[in-house]
Amino acid sequence: MSFAQTNLSLKVSAPEAQRGASLSRRIWKAALASNEFRVGVAIFAVLGLAALLYPALSGIDPTKMNVAGRLQSPPFLGDKWNWAAPLGTDQIGRDMLVRSLVGLRYSLLIGLSTVVVMLIIGCSLGSLAGYYGGRIDMVIMRITDAQLSIPMIILAITVLGVSRPTIPAIILVLGLSSWPVYARVTRSVVMTERKSEYVRAAQVSGASDFRIMVWLLAPLVLPPIIFVSVLDVARMMIFESILGFIGLGVQPPTPTFGNIIADGRKYLLNAWWIATMPGVFLCLTLTSINLMGASLERARNRIYGGVS
Repeated sequence: MSFAQTNLSLKVSAPEAQRGASLSRRIWKAALASNEFRVGVAIFAVLGLAALLYPALSGIDPTKMNVAGRLQSPPFLGDKWNWAAPLGTDQIGRDMLVRSLVGLRYSLLIGLSTVVVMLIIGCSLGSLAGYYGGRIDMVIMRITDAQLSIPMIILAITVLGVSRPTIPAIILVLGLSSWPVYARVTRSVVMTERKSEYVRAAQVSGASDFRIMVWLLAPLVLPPIIFVSVLDVARMMIFESILGFIGLGVQPPTPTFGNIIADGRKYLLNAWWIATMPGVFLCLTLTSINLMGASLERARNRIYGGVS
């Protein structure tokens, strides 16, 4: 059978897959209609653009020392309204606004990239386990059970403690320790749908297993994991900050939320803004992500309730 015929048969014999894609669109549309989701998107967009653009546009080096300007308080706390350092400076005169925004940039990069790794690994293994079943399912699920028994932070500390904690290493460790949830969800959906008539029709028409899993079954997996993946971005940002705080994150002089807050512990009494400002940015970012995730979950529950 030709490629065109196989592709046509996939489209014709996939009403449930089309329904899954339609549900995903309806969930996003319902979430976008929520004021809560819009507020979350607005906050996230402002913070993301600021982290991406402001450090470069300001021309301020976040690692450059200026001992003469050390421990300057934010202008709104004093009598002199000097906006050269809007959020003050740290113990060696580095600008806290730029450092916080660069830290946000790395935190978002690691959080988003880690979720992508989790999705790729978890959905791939879950699809294989659910589609083929048998020994493949048993082996993958036992690996999943073993992975779930190891706390993420313990695994991250163990691996990063004996190797150089670079950004790719952090993303890989966090991603490899958090994929089982996605594997289980994907497996349950694929296992339920693999014996459906439209899947059998695609198999008879000559479609490969890979094409069936990607074009027919993947759209059905998306609705259950949409809001989970959004919330996992926030969770991975927290873990990245924890690793930075204990010295196993991105290493200084590169600023991250964790190492900035760790450095600011010594100055909480006389220069509290060093540790507070990164915490404020992290709190705002997590709040925006949680607003979006909660709106998506409510939209999904509402739509699934209406469908059923």
